[in-house]
Amino acid sequence: MCELLAMSANVPTDIVFSFTGLAERGGVTGPHVDGWGITFYEGKGSRTFKDAAPSSRSQVARLIKSYPIKSEVVVSHIRQANRGKVSLENTHPFTRELWGRYWTYAHNGQLTGYQQKFVTHRYQSVGETDSEMAFCWLLESLVAKFGEREPANMQPVFHYIAVLAEQIRQLGIFNMILSDGRYLMSFCSNNLCYITRRAPFGKAKLIDTDVVIDFHQETTPNDVVTVVATRPLTDNEQWQLLQPGEWKLFCLGELLLSGRASELDLL
Repeated sequence: MCELLAMSANVPTDIVFSFTGLAERGGVTGPHVDGWGITFYEGKGSRTFKDAAPSSRSQVARLIKSYPIKSEVVVSHIRQANRGKVSLENTHPFTRELWGRYWTYAHNGQLTGYQQKFVTHRYQSVGETDSEMAFCWLLESLVAKFGEREPANMQPVFHYIAVLAEQIRQLGIFNMILSDGRYLMSFCSNNLCYITRRAPFGKAKLIDTDVVIDFHQETTPNDVVTVVATRPLTDNEQWQLLQPGEWKLFCLGELLLSGRASELDLL
């Protein structure tokens, strides 16, 4: 299985601390050696770094750990391949344009029997993964439902994404991170958690490497930062575990919407 990492913050924030822990799971403390990627949003723009090499040994990952890129939304992924060869085109996160914005997506899990369901025309996969096919189908389903223009109210869009995600979950394991640069959505199939940090800030210690940070020294009293991960990254903080079928929507670090698959009309 792969591992996910994402961040939503109310001020431009770097993710060096969390990514340093995640990168160790790509070959040192975990088996996710088949590539990694990370996307940082800056307004409507984004910058993505990918490498098919293990994150623990990647020179590009070393840059990310040492260069504090400030962003309000970040999506990252380290890969343990199950569908598709180890290659750059099969490395998450994937990005497509929808409604004049770059949407970024990463998936942890494995699907079966998906080829007939994920038939698309507008959005096509570049690589060979079930993950990218699911992303293309999800976006094409949004266009079919809401049309070519972005709805004025985005809350029904994310409710519908949760419906689509639950349909995909019926095909296997589907832990998902999705963002359009403003909102950050997480959908849990079996392993996903999050933590929201706000004042009063304290110290945090990574599980995967001997690194400690004092957030009080790095933040202001008004900062709100939410980090989503497959598994907790620190061992001295209280992470919130999501349940199977549970989803959360964050904006500027705050929880905006949440729900469960049992509450959804799967259509």
